[in-house]
Amino acid sequence: MTEPGAARVAVYLDFDNIVISRYDQVNGRNSFQRDKAKGLEAAKLTRARVDVGAILDFASSFGTVVLTRAYADWSADVNAEYREQLVGRAVDLVQLFPAAAYGKNAADIRLAVDAVEDMFRLPDLTHVVIVAGDSDYIPLAQRCKRLGRHVVGIGVAGSSSRSLAAACDEFVIYDSLPGVPVFQPPDAAQPAKRAKRTKSEAEPPDPQAVATALLERALQIGLEKDDADWLHNSAVKAQMKRMDPSFSEKSLGFKSFSDFLRSRTDVVELDESSTTRMVKLR
Repeated sequence: MTEPGAARVAVYLDFDNIVISRYDQVNGRNSFQRDKAKGLEAAKLTRARVDVGAILDFASSFGTVVLTRAYADWSADVNAEYREQLVGRAVDLVQLFPAAAYGKNAADIRLAVDAVEDMFRLPDLTHVVIVAGDSDYIPLAQRCKRLGRHVVGIGVAGSSSRSLAAACDEFVIYDSLPGVPVFQPPDAAQPAKRAKRTKSEAEPPDPQAVATALLERALQIGLEKDDADWLHNSAVKAQMKRMDPSFSEKSLGFKSFSDFLRSRTDVVELDESSTTRMVKLR
């Protein structure tokens, strides 16, 4: 019998989405479709291999995982090589027909229908983990939250919708999961290729600058709401996560939120004289 208040987790993996997104992240934008036409190389697949264990272990940190489903065309070689690993972790493999015959959004629709059905069938579910970055999952995340579930999203950097991240209670980038090596883009070693980029191509915002702006905004909100200069570190982080569920100090290279704050002393003042750490806008 389930203990009252015990967290129970359901995990849904759009497996095609996460595998293709990781492949494109590691081997170059849209490289999966290009390489698939001529045959996917074993070396590229190995370099972009997804650590399923890291995903499922992270999901278990929220509570007892009571069901896990992975959606894909399991007859495809790129997915089939994961079957043994998934079955070993008691993952239910849901077969989807190839996209040409079954429709572009097959995984999105089937996953969403199953998730909503599970929430009504298993009312004691407390957490829903959606492993995908597609914006098509925004309505599902919103529905899960309306039904009282804590929604966690996991997606690959560069292929995850910010709107989906905002629709979740938490959103974590795959690269920042414990045990997953941080991907280093090859651009750093190829300055010549960088020089060929056209000026019209928009550069992505600096994650550090975005995090600093988020911190300032959270402190300003706290000041207006509580009319207090000094705020608890934990309250500030909670506010930042509410505004941007994808925020993670670890993905920015910091071991703790306190380390993140110490790196922003030009923006904030810290009071660490007691166990209750406080922060205010400088």
